[in-house]
Amino acid sequence: MRNIYTKLVEMYKNGRLAVLATIIKQAGPTPRGIGTKCLILDDGSFTGTIGGGILEAQTIQEARKVFETGLPVRLEFSLKGADVADTDMLCGGDVEVFLEPMPSKSETHLLVFDKAMKIADQGGVGLLATVIDQARWEYGTTPRVFIEKNGIRTGSLGGMQELEDAVLKEMDRILGSKVPCILHAQDHAGNQVEIFVEPVVSDPVLYVFGAGHVSRQIVPLASRVGFQVVVIDDRADFADSSHFPEARDIYQLPFEEVMDRWSIHELSYLVIVTRGHMHDKNVLAQALKTKAGYIGMIGSSRKRNIIYEKLLEEGFTEKDLSRVHSPIGLDIGADTPEEIAVSIVAELIKVRRGYTD
Repeated sequence: MRNIYTKLVEMYKNGRLAVLATIIKQAGPTPRGIGTKCLILDDGSFTGTIGGGILEAQTIQEARKVFETGLPVRLEFSLKGADVADTDMLCGGDVEVFLEPMPSKSETHLLVFDKAMKIADQGGVGLLATVIDQARWEYGTTPRVFIEKNGIRTGSLGGMQELEDAVLKEMDRILGSKVPCILHAQDHAGNQVEIFVEPVVSDPVLYVFGAGHVSRQIVPLASRVGFQVVVIDDRADFADSSHFPEARDIYQLPFEEVMDRWSIHELSYLVIVTRGHMHDKNVLAQALKTKAGYIGMIGSSRKRNIIYEKLLEEGFTEKDLSRVHSPIGLDIGADTPEEIAVSIVAELIKVRRGYTD
């Protein structure tokens, strides 16, 4: 979604018009999921895709009306039966797309998307909420707000404070689900209003402790699937940027008290692949004192058990140790550094997606 936000900010600064198409409802199998966006420019070009084929073609055609009126349109589309006869779109589901004008002179609009983009890039979470009842829109205005986790708001839902409060009340649930949804709330007069709410979560940071052969395979893979990767090693010749061009940051640091340098939280991922048992144990002991969403340590079951026994002696509990993925990675029979990296990154994706067997 970052490319859409970036393009939007660019469009505003250049004074160009655009229409933003967002999938707000989905039933059955469809090409793309809820929240998927496509930005249609005034010259007919577009950024992103909501699925291609007849769905996207009709959406782009309907966008002309939005350019002309400056008001939003809700487009319902069925990917079955006569609607897709003689096409290759045989998904069989139903989709609703919300097309909204992107006014080129709205400073507030620019601030909302700029804030969402910064949160996505620099860390943090929040909710992007847009009123999708067309009757609530007026020409040149957009009822949209971005609400940060701490309650700070950028933009407005058309001055309807009670609607923003309703979104804030549902923040933990929506952020926990990580899935956009339509929220039904009441305005001050008791009328029901539909609000499309999208969780905005920064790309998770992956801290890789150890810069050996396995790490050199993990880093490019993890970066390609959306992790911001930080590499740490205590050896200068290993903590070398030329070995990790895809990493966000590389540090040469001793492993003692290394975890105190960063704010490790639920969206942080820790992979421990140092060159020795004692370094692994040292880093793992620090990791268990954080709220990291993922902690993985490389090594055999025998090595793991030896380290666990020592940590138990030091006061850690079985519950603490149950947080650790070790041996690290999905069991795919990996043997080479490349295969081990695939198994580790696959496990990271599994955890990030909240997938359970």
